[in-house]
Amino acid sequence: MNKSTYITKEGMEGLQQDVLELWEERKIVTQAVSDAAAMGDRSENAEYIYGKKKLREIDGRLTYLRRRIAEVKVFDQKIDKNIAMFSAYVSFKDQNGNTMSLRLVGPDEADIKKQTISIASPIGKALLNNKIGDSVDVITPAGKKNFTILTVNY
Repeated sequence: MNKSTYITKEGMEGLQQDVLELWEERKIVTQAVSDAAAMGDRSENAEYIYGKKKLREIDGRLTYLRRRIAEVKVFDQKIDKNIAMFSAYVSFKDQNGNTMSLRLVGPDEADIKKQTISIASPIGKALLNNKIGDSVDVITPAGKKNFTILTVNY
């Protein structure tokens, strides 16, 4: 499985929502640029210059999102409920007994605030394709850690 090929259904919906929101923002900015252009000299018109810059940023992001949506595939393969695979919610404990639960996702969706982690990250790589009860070693910035997988849910 190519680490950046798959995305969860929720992740795809998020990318599509971003596109819709950017199109709405683009309409507003386009109108603001048009209004600023009507004021006359564009070379010293801060609203016009800023608006054009903002449009380039929006268009760049839209281009990226359209390409990304075309590249990724929503993950819907058969899964073994005992193995930590893409899109799994994995609970594990470290060598000190501290527990953590994270969802294994692609790089587009990784956000530690949402308790999601990329399968390309050191912890994600270590957990991926291991089963309940397995112990895995991970090299982190804080040093080597050992995690034991407690539960896997989908």
